[in-house]
Amino acid sequence: MTDSLKVPLPMPTDHPALVGHFPGHPIYPGVVLLDAAIGVIESHFSAPVRSIPVAKFHAPVRPGMAVTLGAELDDGQVRFELTSSDGTRIANGTARLKSTDTPRAQGA
Repeated sequence: MTDSLKVPLPMPTDHPALVGHFPGHPIYPGVVLLDAAIGVIESHFSAPVRSIPVAKFHAPVRPGMAVTLGAELDDGQVRFELTSSDGTRIANGTARLKSTDTPRAQGA
């Protein structure tokens, strides 16, 4: 089963991480970008993210930049990409969703 999404990723301009990252030239830390992406992925695909085995960051995100999350689910794995409004690749990676199936006990 394949499912996909492409949505704006809301990035609050008053996020507390911007104060110290970096003074005078604020950018969103990668963990803040991932946290925002995970929230949307979990909501859209109705399953918690179990792990992110791959995440690569290509360009910084400054306050006020428009960011889009594109994601595609295939067999419990979500490939995602963050892009800016001008098409610049910001980040990409893979998230594994926790299976909603509970394994049956052997012999049950």
